[in-house]
Amino acid sequence: MKRTLIGLLRSHESTGDKAKDPLLKSHYYKLSKDRAWEEVVSTLKKIQGYKVLHEVESVGEIVLEKRTMTGRTMDITVSVISVTPVTAAVDIYSASRGSFGDLGSNYRVIIDLYRTLDKKLAAYKTSGP
Repeated sequence: MKRTLIGLLRSHESTGDKAKDPLLKSHYYKLSKDRAWEEVVSTLKKIQGYKVLHEVESVGEIVLEKRTMTGRTMDITVSVISVTPVTAAVDIYSASRGSFGDLGSNYRVIIDLYRTLDKKLAAYKTSGP
């Protein structure tokens, strides 16, 4: 309910280490950045309903696009960051195009993407850097 209320005003959501919501904290994997990049890109390309617009391996960013049932377009940036030589973090920023809020859809998209990545990379998931 709270997410829907926040979503009336805000049309973006992001993850990070300092996120108040535990579901929006960065996800860490015991993989090198290169290996994490390969796994994340291959997983994202297989998800139905998302279109990979471009990927920049040197920066560790993948830009996706998702169309909602109402016809709005969401722009999603997935960042793969090297924390240590054997640990990588994944952060997600999602924003809806348009002027009104998203009713929490960006939040749900992030949770959905994290759930998919965690399932694929379950063997490598770790609680922090």
